[in-house]
This record gives sequence, structure tokens and C-alpha cells, in this order.
Amino acid sequence: MPSPSASHPWLAALKVYAHPRVVGMLFLGFSAGLPLLLVLGTLSFWLSEAGIARATIGHLSWVGLAYGFKFLWSPLVDRLPLPLLTARLGRRRAWLLLSQVCIALALLGMANTDPVVNLTHTVFFALAVAFASATQDIALDAYRIEAVETEKQGAMAASYQAGYRIAMITAGAGALWIAASVDPSEAHYDFRPWQVAYSVMAALMAVGILTTLIIREPEREVPRETGLRETHARDKAAALGLSGGLLTAAAWFYGAVLSPFIDFIERYKWQAVLMLALIAVYRISDVVMGVMSNPFYQEMGFTKDEVATVSKVYGVVMTIAGAALGGLLTMRLGVMRTLFLGAVLSAATNLLFVWLAGRGHDMGALVFTVSADNLSAGIASSAFVAYLSGLVNQAYSATQYALFTSVMLLLPKFIAGFSGEFVDAYGWANFFTGTALVGVPVLLLIWLVARSRPAAEGAQRP
Repeated sequence: MPSPSASHPWLAALKVYAHPRVVGMLFLGFSAGLPLLLVLGTLSFWLSEAGIARATIGHLSWVGLAYGFKFLWSPLVDRLPLPLLTARLGRRRAWLLLSQVCIALALLGMANTDPVVNLTHTVFFALAVAFASATQDIALDAYRIEAVETEKQGAMAASYQAGYRIAMITAGAGALWIAASVDPSEAHYDFRPWQVAYSVMAALMAVGILTTLIIREPEREVPRETGLRETHARDKAAALGLSGGLLTAAAWFYGAVLSPFIDFIERYKWQAVLMLALIAVYRISDVVMGVMSNPFYQEMGFTKDEVATVSKVYGVVMTIAGAALGGLLTMRLGVMRTLFLGAVLSAATNLLFVWLAGRGHDMGALVFTVSADNLSAGIASSAFVAYLSGLVNQAYSATQYALFTSVMLLLPKFIAGFSGEFVDAYGWANFFTGTALVGVPVLLLIWLVARSRPAAEGAQRP
């Protein structure tokens, strides 16, 4: 007699979501998603309400460059043991716990610093949050890849995304709601509501800390390819006369730091330049526009409650829907065609903000604009993650993925730092039109990569 699982394969497949490590990834995803908006979108709303100049708010978005440079210290997170913690918890959990505790402490620092009184201290603690959060991302990506076998990776990614999006609602809408609930007047700036909101966010990092203490360390096996590269590096260093600790350090540096980059260049050769260029600019329209979105809402007269309801809740739900649609389109159309569609929609929907700027405080227009923008962002993100995953070599997954996500953020974040000055000089309508236009070169790069790439199986040209 066939078992219920054999008769209902979908039920059997759903059991993967009851796997302890898949369940744990939901809470770790929450821990990863919580800090992001607290040093970007939510912080920009706080600073705007506090009367900080738009140009300064734009410059402070460079705090997010910590995520763009995380590839620089990813080899350390990948290989370096931490005193006491690694022996007790293992390498991945040790780095996770250290970064999570640092995030919580830095958020408390932000909560107890009024940017009107001492903006420098606010920036310092925001940088600490971003750096610790980027470190958590490196360790978490490595844990996710190593914790389960290949067939469970899809479930791990889905669980992570769910937790991450819940955290974004919490850090966006939740923080704004908390601040609004204790704010005596929307007409005048008050530091205390933001102090309470950020203190609550710091306490919520306990979700990730407790999860890290409960989960088991993955049983990591060093891939044979990595071992061979380090052996060759050791032989070459010895031939140059190095010995002892110097020899070990040179071999480690080659295997941990250089090999992931050498591997990527060796596999894709000159096409690697095109691929890195595409990665560097694919999200440029969204990232540059996103820095000024909250100051824009505030200047249009939308309250914290209105922004929280529409942008931070409904918008995130539409992003999740867009991601699901992007996954289906990727399966039906291929990665590259969906990547092309996502780029078109991301740039085009920025023009809706030009329309919204002309209407002012119009809740219906806000709902429509945010819905379309987040739906397109979800489609683009889903296709982009699929594209990046196809480029990674499993032997160097943590460092290479950190490299790709760093390249993805560096140029957009740098340009976004000047967004406030651009708005001051040319106005909101020209700013949003400009963010749409910078997405046009992305389409050409996708076309060139699709024509020349040797990998990304199953992808089709746009």
C-alpha cells in the first residue's frame, strides 16, 4: 500500500519546511533584515523630521557602502576563528553571534543619540550597525550554503526571504508606528519617539541571538578544489624561500583571498568584465531613488502612519508577490529575459513618482505608485538572485557571493550619496526622471551578457 507521502508528493515536499535548519533560517532571516532599513530608509525619515538638510541625508546614505565593501573582510569571516567563541559554537555560529550582539549594541547607541544634538555620534553608531550587519550577512550566507544539502537550498532561501521581509516590515512600518504612537505632536520634532523605536529594534535582535545559540553548526567539508589551490600556493611560496608561519600565511592568503577571484576570472575570462559591469549597475535605478523616497513622502505631507501603512507594509507585500512572480517568469522565460523585464519595469515605474510629485498628498496615487514600484522590484530581485546564484562556484560560495553583492551596491550607493544635492538643484520631478534614465544602459549590458556568456544554464536571450 503506498504511503501518504508517495500518494501526495506535494505534501512530502512541504515537509522540508519543518526541517529544524529551515525553520531556523526564518528567524536568522529576520535578524539579517532588521538592521538594513534602520540605517537607510527609516533613518532618513528620522533625519528629515529632525530638520537635517537633504544633501546631508543623501551623503549619509553612504553608510550603506559597508554592505558594498563586505567582500574585503569576507575571507576573514570565512576562515578566521574567534577566541573562545569558535571553540564553543563553531566558526559560523561564532561570527553570527558576535555580529548580532554588535548590531544590538550599536542600535542602542543610535537610540540614545539625538542627531540634532550630535549628528556625528548618530553617524558613528549607524556605521557600526551597517558594518556588523554586513558581517552577519557574510556568515549567514556561508551557514545557509553549508547547513543543508543542495536539494534543501531552495527551502532555505525561501525561509530566509520570508524572515527578511517580515523584518523589513518591522524595521520600516513597525519603527514608524512605534514612534508615531508615543509622539505627542506630528507638527514638531521630538527625539523621544525615535529613542523608544530604536530601543525596541535593538531588543528584537534577541530573535537572531537566541536562534544562533539554538541551531547546530554545519558539518563543513573543505572542497577538494580549495585544498588543491592552497597546496599549489604553498609549493610556490616554498620555492620562493618562505617557511614556517610565513609560508602558512602566504598559502592561507592565496586560498582564502585570491582563489575565489582567480576562479571567477578563469571560468568566465573576458566575459567576467561584462558580468561584473552588469552586476554593478543592475539595481542602480532602485537604489538611487530609494534614498530620497522617505524625505519625498515627508515633504509631500504624508504622515508616519500613512507611510508605514502604504510603503512599509503594502509595499513589502507587493515585493513578495513580485518575487514570486519573478520566480515563475524565470522558470518560463529564462533568467536573462526575466532580468531584462525586471530592469525595464524598475526604470519605468520610477516615472510614476514624477506623477505623484505633481499630485502631492494623494493617498490613492501613493498606493498605486508604491504598488507598481515594489512589484517591479520584486520581479527584478528574484531574477537577479537567480542570475548571481548561477555564477557562484560552490567551492568559494561565501566569498564569491559577498563579492557579487558588494559590486552590486558600490556604484549605486556612491551615486545615491549625491541624490539630495540633485533634488535641491533640479527638483523632485527631474530627480525621478533621472533615476529612470540611468536604468537604460542596464538593458544594453543585459543584451551583451546574454549574447556572450558561456554559462547560466537554461537562460535565454532577451
